[in-house]
Amino acid sequence: MRGKQLYEGKAKVLFEGPEAGTIIQYFKDDATAFNAQKKGTINGKGVINNVISELIMLRLTELGIPTHFIRRINMREQLVRSVEIVPLEVVVRNVAAGSICKRLGLEEGDMLDESLVEFCYKDDELGDPLIAQEHALAFGWADEEELDDIVHYTHRINDFLRGLFFGIGLRLVDFKLEFGRLETEEGTMIVLADEISPDSCRLWDVETNEKMDKDRFRRDLGGIEEAYQEVARRLGVLPKSGLQEDTTED
Repeated sequence: MRGKQLYEGKAKVLFEGPEAGTIIQYFKDDATAFNAQKKGTINGKGVINNVISELIMLRLTELGIPTHFIRRINMREQLVRSVEIVPLEVVVRNVAAGSICKRLGLEEGDMLDESLVEFCYKDDELGDPLIAQEHALAFGWADEEELDDIVHYTHRINDFLRGLFFGIGLRLVDFKLEFGRLETEEGTMIVLADEISPDSCRLWDVETNEKMDKDRFRRDLGGIEEAYQEVARRLGVLPKSGLQEDTTED
């Protein structure tokens, strides 16, 4: 089903899809941290992220949140709609962790009184710098209506994900979202793009505070593959056939 390769990123490869306006996302096992200064491999990560992201995208669609997701093709590939990515990374923080602790002198694990939505300009060479919404407007990265939609969808996604993960004994500490512009007959609309997985979320066990996400790779904590598999197991999507690469269509 794949057409020519369009792009290779840190975690995925994009190919032309079988129909106009579609793309195939291939999930890799490659892992990066600190703006790709640290690189490695997490065995089976691509499979786990694919099936977890599929579950979440389908549930969000049921809630009326538009996404680029069409369907999962096999254990490592998804068919998605082609979108123009808005050059913003949207970071949602429910608990203090990561860069905000260094920036604001917070202790890791401090609960935030309200969920915090931050914007970063999507540019690896610049280190994805933190920006205000006014920057996005001033430089034409998004208009007011698009930003309103992004913030609205982001809060709804956060509410859903916090409940989903808490139900399986995980605290959603923070996570990253990306959005895109989808061309339709009615005009251009904002949709959720990319993926939602342990690569893009910080997840802590509710009882032990054990980290169940890519921080295990960032901080050399070990047990990386096991943590990803445990998240998938609790969500009920751990592949029964194992984590071998299977590129045949389901």
